[in-house]
Amino acid sequence: MRLLSKLLKAFISSGTLVVYDAKGERHEFIGEPKLPVITMRLHKANLYNKLLLQPDLTAAEAYMDGTLTFEDGTDLQQFLDLMVANKDGLSNHSSQKYGKILRSITKPFQQFNPIKNSRKNAAHHYDLSEDLYRLFLDEDMQYSCGYFRDPSDTLEQAQLNKKRRIAAKLDLQDGDHVLDIGCGWGGMGLYLAQVADVKVTGIALAKEQLRVANERAEQMGLSDRVKFEYMDYREVTEKYDKIVSVGMVEHVGASYLPAYFEQIGNLLKPGGRAMVHSIGRRGPPGSTNAFIQKYIFPGGYSPSISEAFEAVQETSLWVADCEVWRLHYYYTIDQWRQRFLANRDKAVALYDEKFARMWEFYLTAVAIGFKHDHNMNFQMILSHERDDVPIMRDFIYENERALMKRSL
Repeated sequence: MRLLSKLLKAFISSGTLVVYDAKGERHEFIGEPKLPVITMRLHKANLYNKLLLQPDLTAAEAYMDGTLTFEDGTDLQQFLDLMVANKDGLSNHSSQKYGKILRSITKPFQQFNPIKNSRKNAAHHYDLSEDLYRLFLDEDMQYSCGYFRDPSDTLEQAQLNKKRRIAAKLDLQDGDHVLDIGCGWGGMGLYLAQVADVKVTGIALAKEQLRVANERAEQMGLSDRVKFEYMDYREVTEKYDKIVSVGMVEHVGASYLPAYFEQIGNLLKPGGRAMVHSIGRRGPPGSTNAFIQKYIFPGGYSPSISEAFEAVQETSLWVADCEVWRLHYYYTIDQWRQRFLANRDKAVALYDEKFARMWEFYLTAVAIGFKHDHNMNFQMILSHERDDVPIMRDFIYENERALMKRSL
């Protein structure tokens, strides 16, 4: 515990962390200001060195296993809030130096995403039970950032706002054929087919999602214009008038970004446009959190906005528009987290207690990342020519207002 205590003493500069070690001895680490006070208990002595060397992953795994618990009214969200508030003290500590080097070296290997690996990685997360996702998503099963015109918007309203805004940016015309890369449970593609006389082809690598998406298309009477297929974006050959990709870039991998955007250019007809929505980061390129990489999104990586622009630069495409959404994903994921916790017993019944703890840690940590850290979302409109998209953004708002007048 001695070395871990030295780290925590240097780490905690704001708030107070009280730690009960495996022997029940109390250790206090006080910053300025002293509040809030967060109390945790470590139930196994082997956690000391693990937390010293790999704190992010170890804390998550210990919480999952129940060997790290909280006391005196502390909960997971409060603990992670304190960790983020003091993250600079941790990242600058000498014990983290080699971890940074290792993450930099292993980044390309963690994101080695040929088609075979991409299929495996997609199945790891998205082929979980449909019932799990229905515990916390909106009815349309939108598993990406909502658009909050007001922080008080319900999750359902924010997701409808998001679909409207994307449709407005695409400026759909009757007869368009739209490609939806990473179509999820089909909500985006089905919405586009409802608000315009267009055909939609959605592609994904999660069979459970595709099953649900095609069932929905059939139930809504849209299967003649909307289809969802098991296909990697690199396997598509047909050209499209419009392309939409929401939450897919994060699964591409940093070294594959140029090829991804090049493929969008290859698939986009002359005069068409693509709308790409991604999680990003404000700062320079980084690496995926070890817990997220191992348990949640293997092969995943949220690029810095500079990485995305650099990748587009290697193509012939224009970035006709870019919009940054800052707190929108925090509002989204916080509502997911609250809904998940309200249905936590059902998640345990579907899987087990360890899984529920893992999912709770995931949703809580990511929400806090969007609230306090460098995470954000961005949307780019891409086109072949500089004038394929109006030079003023007025068309987005005009289309959006027109969509708001409809019942959808």
